[in-house]
Amino acid sequence: MSDMAGNGDLPVLWQLRFSHFNEKGRWALDYKGIRHVRRDLIPGAHSGRAKRLGGSGTTPLLQIGGRTIGDTTEIVAELERIQPDPPLYPAGEPDRERALALEDHFDVELGPYIRGAVFDVLIPDRDAIGVTTQGLGTVTRQMLRFTYPMIKGRVRKDLVDGPGGPDVCREKTLAALDRLESELGGGDYLVGGQFTVADLTAAALFFPLVSPPEFQYESPDPWPEQWEEFRSSVADRPGYLWVGEMFRRHRGSSAEVAA
Repeated sequence: MSDMAGNGDLPVLWQLRFSHFNEKGRWALDYKGIRHVRRDLIPGAHSGRAKRLGGSGTTPLLQIGGRTIGDTTEIVAELERIQPDPPLYPAGEPDRERALALEDHFDVELGPYIRGAVFDVLIPDRDAIGVTTQGLGTVTRQMLRFTYPMIKGRVRKDLVDGPGGPDVCREKTLAALDRLESELGGGDYLVGGQFTVADLTAAALFFPLVSPPEFQYESPDPWPEQWEEFRSSVADRPGYLWVGEMFRRHRGSSAEVAA
């Protein structure tokens, strides 16, 4: 593993533990073995904190080498620049362009929608929604549990209704699974016969659907019944099985260093 911060300080990843985009950022750091510190943010308050740290209000937020990066595509690009090996970008230009195009496709066409589909079923379940506060102190978690009934309408508006509502979110998730299987064409990887940023992105963003054991943090146990039914309806599809295989082959161990 390496320390790529440049000034002797470890990179810092500001994160939400139960988040597929955050999983994408973590996976990239871990895959390259870049030692880093993780800081957990409070859901709801994370946007303001991310802005104060120099980001745009989204997570994950990576502070590295004097830079603050708040977009997962830019995070992967920076990690690839400072530590090219093991690569996440294919060597050839056509393959690289295709990998980047697929990364963008799944970021845009899957990311917001699978999140909306998940939160549609998590929001009514106060026990299941507790996974969103993991990593926080006991007092903070109790406070958020107490105030949750007052804010859950806003959570639904932002995360479920914003992308188009639950039906649209589920339809787009299934469409992304269709696209994944079409691009794979029965192969092991999306581009060039090797693991790339395209595979990492698709697998990370599908994690709430597949719930692989290699995910480093808590998932609802059990998931709400409605989500279990949705998962079960696609559990034998090649794309679903492929996500689990990518986690088994390439998720690896954490490069996190205790603060």
